Amino acid sequence: MRVLVVSTPVGALGSGRGGGVEVTAMGLVAGLLGRGHGVGVVAAAGSVLSPSCNGAELLTATGVGQPSWQHRPRSTPVEIPVDALLPRLWERSLAEQHRFDVLLNLAYDWLPFWLTPHLPTPVAHLVSMGSVADAMDEVIESVARWSPQRLAFHTEAQAADFQLPVPPVIVGNGFDPAAYTFSPHPEAVLGWAGRIAPEKGLEDAAQVAQRLGLPLRVWGLREDEAYARAVEASVAPGTLQWRGFLPTAAFQSELGACQVFLNTPKWNEAFGNVLVEAMACGVPVAAYARGGPGELVCEGSNGALAPADDVAALEQAVKRAAQVPRTNCRNWFEQHHSIAAFSQRVEVWLEGLRG
Repeated sequence: MRVLVVSTPVGALGSGRGGGVEVTAMGLVAGLLGRGHGVGVVAAAGSVLSPSCNGAELLTATGVGQPSWQHRPRSTPVEIPVDALLPRLWERSLAEQHRFDVLLNLAYDWLPFWLTPHLPTPVAHLVSMGSVADAMDEVIESVARWSPQRLAFHTEAQAADFQLPVPPVIVGNGFDPAAYTFSPHPEAVLGWAGRIAPEKGLEDAAQVAQRLGLPLRVWGLREDEAYARAVEASVAPGTLQWRGFLPTAAFQSELGACQVFLNTPKWNEAFGNVLVEAMACGVPVAAYARGGPGELVCEGSNGALAPADDVAALEQAVKRAAQVPRTNCRNWFEQHHSIAAFSQRVEVWLEGLRG
């Protein structure tokens, strides 16, 4: 196949602003290339593809980044800023569509879903979030009613947010095993990663670390500086070790040293890329039983679960997770969420859309 992957308009690939979509894009492109497909990528100017994506054609567009739906009230109307990046990404995609068999949209935005029935080249959507806005629910569900096979989701928990006429296509996500080194001997430190924003629940992980008397390494873009300062002030000095946003090679080398990785979403996460990355390094996960993370973590097998928003229960989950053999975590990752496994699932889905 010839696949044109259309990236997020929130930010450039490699900037960290696109969150999990950036990781998904890199794994997806590398996996499809590895299976012999031709791949183009339409992304914001300044985007950088990882070395594993060598062979992909990068096409860029400029414009003002799109506000993320998850940071706005549910009833917010569809918004496209002046000089917006979103329509420019799709102008570029429409101009190039004749060279491709399918357009694969990774953006959680209204415009590409609305365009779906109007283009001669099939448009497929790997939906990156659950239900966060009424306008997005409406347009996603309208595509599902028109042609449900055009949609795929990361987890069953995510797909359950939407009214779908048929059982959903679930493709999970994928990561390059070679990019993550198994670390059999942890240090006395916990880990947490994600955008530093309220919906990620860093304050709960910080409280657990303080209760256990262990430092918490924190990786991610400080999207909300006031929130970051408030979390730091809520615990004893030295509890949090801010590590910033790191590229995969540097991130995994530090991540693998953690005894347990904490995942504390305050909303229905679609998947949970960082917890799978932790498992790839052999790090067991203690997570809230909410959304995609609650589906990925298997009690006693690759980590432990706690009821959502229950800090005391999460503390106990960390203790149980620390007893999980680290080889179990790596084996689970390779079996379910390597690039090879992910790209094969995506390939089967996209092949079904060709005329």
